[in-house]
Amino acid sequence: MEHSTRLKPAHLLVFAALMAVPVGSALVLGFPIALVAYLLASLVTYGLYRHDKRQAQRGRWRIPEKLLHAAALYGGWPGALVAQQRLRHKTRKLRFLMPFWSIVIVHQLFWVYWLLPESYRFLS
Repeated sequence: MEHSTRLKPAHLLVFAALMAVPVGSALVLGFPIALVAYLLASLVTYGLYRHDKRQAQRGRWRIPEKLLHAAALYGGWPGALVAQQRLRHKTRKLRFLMPFWSIVIVHQLFWVYWLLPESYRFLS
């Protein structure tokens, strides 16, 4: 049985705050194609989580966690975050969540870095 719950207000707030950094940065920097890439990667990642959840329920072959993390790293972390909450999948296993949240933080830092004035960037 697939859970298709609505996101709780607190989860929506966290999601909106996390999305504000890449969305705002991409728009300020004039790089809206990044938003399309995030959307596409998120759709693929959500699908991977959904498939993995169904496979788990059926006791069948699962998607390797490394692949789920790779999808998140390539821009699908928003889709992964939504899938975790809506499908109630991969929300308790700390060994999985630590790398996932590290990926989210890396994406946040990437965008913040490019918003810094050039004189503050160490990779000019």
